[in-house]
This record gives sequence, C-alpha cells and structure tokens, in this order.
Amino acid sequence: MTASDADRALLRRVPLFAELSEEDLSWIAGSGEPVELAAGDLLASEGEPGDALFVIVSGELQVVKRSRTAEVPIAVLGPGEIVGEMAIFEAQPRNASVRSVAQARVIRIARDEILELLRTRPSATLSMLRTVMGRLRNTESMLRERDKLAALGTLSAGLAHELNNPAAAVQRSAGLLKDQLNRWSTATGALGAVVEDQARAEIVADLGAEVARHAGTPVTLDPLDASDLAWELETFLARRDVANAGEIASALVAGGWDRAFLERIEAEFPGDGLSRVVAWVASGSAVYALVDEVATGARRISEIVKAVKEYSYMDQAPVQRLDVRSGLDNTLVILRSKLKAGITVVREYQPDLPEIEALGSELNQVWTNILDNAIDALGGNGEIRIRAFARDADVVVQIRDNGPGMPPEIRDRIFEPFYTTKPPGSGTGLGLHISHNVVARHGGRINVESRPGETCFEVCLPRERRPA
Repeated sequence: MTASDADRALLRRVPLFAELSEEDLSWIAGSGEPVELAAGDLLASEGEPGDALFVIVSGELQVVKRSRTAEVPIAVLGPGEIVGEMAIFEAQPRNASVRSVAQARVIRIARDEILELLRTRPSATLSMLRTVMGRLRNTESMLRERDKLAALGTLSAGLAHELNNPAAAVQRSAGLLKDQLNRWSTATGALGAVVEDQARAEIVADLGAEVARHAGTPVTLDPLDASDLAWELETFLARRDVANAGEIASALVAGGWDRAFLERIEAEFPGDGLSRVVAWVASGSAVYALVDEVATGARRISEIVKAVKEYSYMDQAPVQRLDVRSGLDNTLVILRSKLKAGITVVREYQPDLPEIEALGSELNQVWTNILDNAIDALGGNGEIRIRAFARDADVVVQIRDNGPGMPPEIRDRIFEPFYTTKPPGSGTGLGLHISHNVVARHGGRINVESRPGETCFEVCLPRERRPA
C-alpha cells in the first residue's frame, strides 16, 4: 500500500470524511500537507487563528486549555482522530492548544479546503456538525468541572488571605495582652502606696469602673488631633517627672482620657501619687483595648466562616426558601480580597424583599461570576451598585458597574460557551454561560445592557421555582 493509499485509508476512518466518494476523498487526501512532530512540539496555540484542522496519522496529541494559572488537559487523541475542527467551523481563534505527547505525524488540511468540501458535500456538513457538537459537549462538561475547581482554588486563596489578617491580629494582640496584664498587675500593686484610707480606695474603685466605661466608648479623634492631645498630655506629665511620659500619654489618648482627667487626678493624688495612678489607668486602658482587638479579630473570623458556610449551603437542603440578599452579601465577603481600595460597593436592597425557592449554592455561583467580571472590568477603581427588589411575580437582582462597558459585538456573545474577552489563560469563557444555564434552570432569565461607562446584568428569578 502506497503512502497515498495509507492516508486515504486513514481519512476514510475519520467520521468527517467517512461518507465522501472515492474521488472527493482523493481530493482531500491530495490537499493535505504532512507535518512531522517531535515529542513536546506545539502544533497549535490557544488564541491563534483557526486556519486548518489536523488528522492524526501516528503518535498522540494532547489538547490543553489554560484556565487561570493552570494548564488543563482536555483530551489525548490518537491515530484517526481530528483536532482543530471547531475553530475553523466557527471562524474563531483556537480555544485550546495542541502539542505532541511523543513523535507524531499529522495531515494538515487548510480551512479553505474544508469550506470547499462543506459547500459541495451536504453529507460532509452533517458529519462535521455531529463531530463538532459531540466534542463541544465533552469539552464543556470537563471544563465546567475544572472551572469550578479553579474558581474554588481562587476563592480559597482569597479566603486564606482574609482569614490570615484577623488571625494574625488576634495572635499579635494576645501576645501584647500578656505583657500588658503583667504591667497592669505591677501598677495595681504600686497603688498600695497611695491608697491610704477608705476615701482614696473608693476613688480608685470609681476610676476602675471609669476605665471600663471608656473602653466601651470609641475614640473619635482624627489622627492629627490625637497627636496634638498626646503631645499635650506628655508635656503635662514630663513637667511633673512622670516616668515613661510619652508611652503613658499615648495610652491615655487611645483610652479616651484628656488633660482635665490628669488635672483631676493630680488634685486627688498629688506628688508621687499622680505617677502611680496614671500608670495604672494607662495600663488598664491598654488591656481593655487589646481585649477588644482580640474580640474584633475573633468576630471577623466567625463572620468569614459563617459566610462560607452560608455561601456553600452546607448542611442544608439543595432546594429551599432563601433571601437573595444574604447570598449577595456572603458572595461579597468571599470576594473581599479582590475588592481593591478603589472599588466602592453600594447595596440597595428592598427591605421587605420576598424569599424565593431556589438552589442557593448554584445562585451564589451566578453572583460570583457576575461580580467577579465587574471587579475585573473596573481594574481596581470604580463603583459596583447592587439592587434587589420585587417586580410582579419575580425577584430582580441588578449588578451594575461603571467600567468601560462592552461593544455590541461582545455583549451579544457573552453567554456563549468558551467565549471570553480575557487573554488566553485568564478564563475559560464558561462563567457567564454557566450562570445563564443556572438561571434558566430556575425558570428565570438573565439579561445584560451595556454602553460606554456602564454595564448592568439583570437576573429575574420567580418566587416559586419553575424548572426550565
């Protein structure tokens, strides 16, 4: 059998060409260009024009797609299989890369030759359509799961960052608290020298209660005013030879004390008594402040854990009555690490918003995909406005950003599978496609309006779930 006969026999086994006449098969075989590949050679790159398809003669080719920071294997193809047909069929850039696993030989058939075949042979068109749709379904199913895992990895990294900050604050404050308790204990023992009678003992007791009250009242001074007051108190204490005047003054200002307090203490405890009492009050104020920092960090950790649990709907029924406002708020907590200092989030929720019957974890994927895209569109600076309100028998969520907007040719395609405007490797192009399918499964609809300076996604969900 000659090389030409071998190629013809191979092409005959390819579903795309199986129904061609011998004459047409010979024409296709003759129009093909043989390509030899060594192990690891790149045959086609994601994002480049789809100007040809390839029939594998020998060896193996691996199809991979970049998803965020990872390269996702999609398929390994062997002799008799084709690759690259989707790009030429859609006249779009390639949505995956192809490289050889080992030494391989392929037949390259140019797009123009394929188009000529499709124009002249309806049976080839039908065969190719079946091949493309089957490949598309398999690829989408695989990437859908991979995209979920990649998104989970991104969210996990963000949550690790979010949890690390309060955890580090708790650890730091707990360490400082131990030292400050020792100081307060020492300062408390030193008070014995100035508490000489029942009257002074009662004054000190009242001061202890006052320290606790001050701890529960936030200090509202701006940094400049606080600095000026600290300097004033430090000067007052230094002129009376109080040791560590600067440190004590800073602690007193943070605790909400002022010069009038120092003058009152000096009147009640003159001489050495002033130094002992203000050191005790400063240490007590610092202890309360550190305890509050530990409590704040613990509350923040609890808030994040609660948001994650509610976001994933752990230990809850798949379909249930839920408030979309909670899902939106929990999603914002999950995405907080991506919300840069320059991005403002404005929430406008109807107070008496009805609950809906829905799959909570799936709806949260919708909010995540839309908000994540809005954050990316803003590039670290802008506003995201979220509205949730009732309209007729639906609950409506609008997510609007004041980013650059989308031209009509992009807006009309954003729900298509694999369509993305991001650079190769920055996304799979499945996020909004998945969101569209989730909303449809709930019997709802998702629309987008965009113009320069504004993009708005509107999700309408029925109060009672109507599966599509």
